[in-house]
Amino acid sequence: MLNLSFRANRADSQLNRSNQAAIEFRGVSQGNGLQAQKRPRSLRRSSAAPTIAELERSVFRKINQHRQQKGLATLQRNATINQQARQHSQSMANSRNLSHNGFSNRVKVISNSIPYKAAAENVAFNRGFSDPAGQAVNGWLKSSGHLKNIMGNFNLTGVGVAKNNQGEFYFTQIFIRR
Repeated sequence: MLNLSFRANRADSQLNRSNQAAIEFRGVSQGNGLQAQKRPRSLRRSSAAPTIAELERSVFRKINQHRQQKGLATLQRNATINQQARQHSQSMANSRNLSHNGFSNRVKVISNSIPYKAAAENVAFNRGFSDPAGQAVNGWLKSSGHLKNIMGNFNLTGVGVAKNNQGEFYFTQIFIRR
């Protein structure tokens, strides 16, 4: 069975951070028309699965390609934001719980080195796909809340991917506007 789950979260500095909006989309591929995809050439390596670093780069590249197609500036990856995204993905993979728990704390850690005006976060979970990164991004692009974050007025991002022992992939992308 191919499983997918997605969530989006957004917080603007002008909004009360306790009023963060969370949007959730959950589905099983058999019920929503999603199909497993072949791994793009950029992710193919002999017969081995893509590495976590390759999956993170793939998410980053696909998001920027979409932004460019829509006439938006590309995002820059930031090591501090990447680290927070990776830690959150690992936490979700360990607990097997898709969530935005700790979003304000992640943004607070980021703000220690990057003053920001707005922050947002997309998370996803899937398993059983040959291109888990592409599946996560495609799901985000089909969801209005996730798409709002992807198309938002942001200039920095971080991507984190983790895989647990059950073969489930967890994705976090954090968006920051300086």
